[in-house]
Amino acid sequence: MTIGRANAKGIQEVPTNIVVPFYLYASVSYLISCILLFFSAGTLWGHHFQPSILAVTHSMALGWGTMMILGASYQLIPVLIESQLKSSVLARLSFIFAGIGTPFLVYGFYTFQLGWVSQVGGIAINLAVILYVVNLAWSVSGSKTENVHAVYVLTAACWLLVTTLWGLLLLFNFTMEIFREDSLYYLSSHAHAGIIGWFLLLILGVGSRLIPMFLMSKYRHERLLWWVYGLINIALVLFIVSKAQVTMGWLSSVSVGMIGGGLCLFIFYCWKCYRQRIRKRLD
Repeated sequence: MTIGRANAKGIQEVPTNIVVPFYLYASVSYLISCILLFFSAGTLWGHHFQPSILAVTHSMALGWGTMMILGASYQLIPVLIESQLKSSVLARLSFIFAGIGTPFLVYGFYTFQLGWVSQVGGIAINLAVILYVVNLAWSVSGSKTENVHAVYVLTAACWLLVTTLWGLLLLFNFTMEIFREDSLYYLSSHAHAGIIGWFLLLILGVGSRLIPMFLMSKYRHERLLWWVYGLINIALVLFIVSKAQVTMGWLSSVSVGMIGGGLCLFIFYCWKCYRQRIRKRLD
């Protein structure tokens, strides 16, 4: 399936009419988020679980950050796997569902209507993420040069799906009894799955590819990157288990230590890339 013109390496580039809408939507969402934050400044001194704070948080995380990343990843994935993106249709559908679902969810939180308004938004966002994960998995599996960087990005996308599905269940838990505890009890697991599993893992995966590229470094150490990958993912799983099992709270400390160790290894990786750069005098 050809979805764009080929670059110098013969890889099909993703058309701009797929990527640009994500960037435009993210820009508008950032503006709206800042306006909401301005009018909600007084609530920041109170409890974190307030309608306006929930609305601003999800407008920033979904409307701005995630939409920007989705658009960028559609451009970046062909570079990482040295192959084309499998489906432009799935990419466009993911934008449509995410673009429709985010306003519904944000409006539902801002007005604290946790019924059908928020639920429709949550379902649409999950459909968008499912299509995104399927498209990435399809593209990575069809590539002849699978690498650790692509695995980072795909795993981060899976954690995004876990985050949105978990959030949808917590949303339904407000109006029907799904879990034995209230939704606020599980909120930290939902937040950490997004912050660490989605954002942090994605940044590490993309950075591990782009940093040596921009430094023109000859350093390569995939085993070290696999160690970082394992530490971050195992730590996140342990943290979620610790929150689900009250008697295993000590796992939280273990997970923090493992994440710290993974970040230290990644910093060491970046330092080695810098030390072994080809051109010593940097631009």
